[in-house]
Amino acid sequence: MPPAKITSSLGTFIRKHRERIRPEEAGIRRIGRSRTPGLRREELAALCEVSPTWITWLEQGRPVSASSSLLEKLASALHLTDAERNYLFRLGGKAVGPVAAPTPADMVLECLKFVTTPAYVLDRFWNAIAWNGEAEALFEGWLTKDSDRNLLRFVFLDPQAKILIEDWPFRAKRLAAEFRADCDLAEEEAGKFVEEMLASSPDFSKFWLEYDVIEREGGLRTFNHEKRGRLSYNQITFHPATRRDLKLVLLIPF
Repeated sequence: MPPAKITSSLGTFIRKHRERIRPEEAGIRRIGRSRTPGLRREELAALCEVSPTWITWLEQGRPVSASSSLLEKLASALHLTDAERNYLFRLGGKAVGPVAAPTPADMVLECLKFVTTPAYVLDRFWNAIAWNGEAEALFEGWLTKDSDRNLLRFVFLDPQAKILIEDWPFRAKRLAAEFRADCDLAEEEAGKFVEEMLASSPDFSKFWLEYDVIEREGGLRTFNHEKRGRLSYNQITFHPATRRDLKLVLLIPF
């Protein structure tokens, strides 16, 4: 295949995959709706630490060279599979090296095995997607379920949460305000989730309609555990650098 066609195919491949990935999957929050499908060029450029012009030139098939380092960043930002990554490297005329190290999200999930205090990972809708044994023992009514492990549904819909969480009204009100700051209501799925919560919980509805907006913060968290009594922790929340849609929550004994 002539070089010009290779370059053009590379640009088309990048554009197609840029248009497929949702901004929130890349950890990007937008205000309002956008007519641009997937990521904007400037958003992809920011994730890859290059100029938007460079991404534009690549997608337009201009005779510019993409380094192996840039291709690796593109593969990570676009969440390419191993097969897609290898194809990207071939289109870019670079040798296919070993698969990159696990993404920060994978590393976070793996690290839970070595954390000795309660720890769990939330996705963008606050579903628990990973946790350790210490967290499961603490949140028996939430993380021990066979299915729905959404934090907001547990706090507002499970009567056990009002017993477990000390000063439940204050903590629940804060959670509603923190979720408002965290979610993108322009996203259809987020809007449906909030509508479901409004219809299911009068408490959530009351707090949500106060329109409080608070960034998720750490601090003292106290629980009245049925078997272990009163437990206090300092809560710390981390965001993986390239997966801002995930949260690693640690509870350090106080």
